[in-house]
Amino acid sequence: VIKNTGAHTLDLTGGAPEMNPNFRRFVEEASKAGIKDFIVRSNLTIIRANKKYHDLPEFFKKHNVHVVSSMPHWTRGKTDKQRGEGVFDKSIKALQELNAVGYGMPDSDLRLDLVYNPNGAYLPSDQAGMEKDFKKALMEDFGIQFHNLFAITNLPIARFLDYLIASENYEDYMYQLVEAYNPAAVSNVMCTNTISISWDGWLYDCDFNQMLDLKVNSKVKHISEYNEDVLNDRNIIISQHCYGCTAGAGSSCQGTVA
Repeated sequence: VIKNTGAHTLDLTGGAPEMNPNFRRFVEEASKAGIKDFIVRSNLTIIRANKKYHDLPEFFKKHNVHVVSSMPHWTRGKTDKQRGEGVFDKSIKALQELNAVGYGMPDSDLRLDLVYNPNGAYLPSDQAGMEKDFKKALMEDFGIQFHNLFAITNLPIARFLDYLIASENYEDYMYQLVEAYNPAAVSNVMCTNTISISWDGWLYDCDFNQMLDLKVNSKVKHISEYNEDVLNDRNIIISQHCYGCTAGAGSSCQGTVA
């Protein structure tokens, strides 16, 4: 598909995509096929998980991989509360190792971006302001630099939906999303310019629809029968979770959109 369409961006996500046994070969072959912006959504801790992953910063650098990493907060307590005990220290070490090979430096082409999403039933704060706070704290405390912070709204699906229901916050959170609906955000949400592909080749309008197993509304539903003209003519499947991407400044895989 990459060779036939001239696709220029490929975004790999997980869990930890680096754990897939075909990960490195896939990066190498996709790069040869013409991918210019290769994004890996790394959870950072994988770099410190096992010796066979310790060279990932060098591998990323060799292939000019754009690293996007989850970082709930610049403090240990809030990060570990959201992602598990010990995650903060491993993430800091991984970021320092990425910095050491050139990632995240102000004039570097080796892109290192962080992702923030709230640890609760509320919308993220202003992305630009949060980025300044993250950069100041990580530099002062750990000497870490990065390029951009992406603030992503929690969508009411999967584990977060379970949390909302269990904590009796579901109705209030949905009311927040609907009340914060921003028409200006609609034109830039991820489903308007990307296609999400599962590990076994099924096509979805976005990662969130993939989590809900809502395949594209098209006669072309699998990458084996990929047809860009047909897919471009489809209607995007929407549901109540889509309010999360159109609330406030909007939310997409690259952070706010409006």
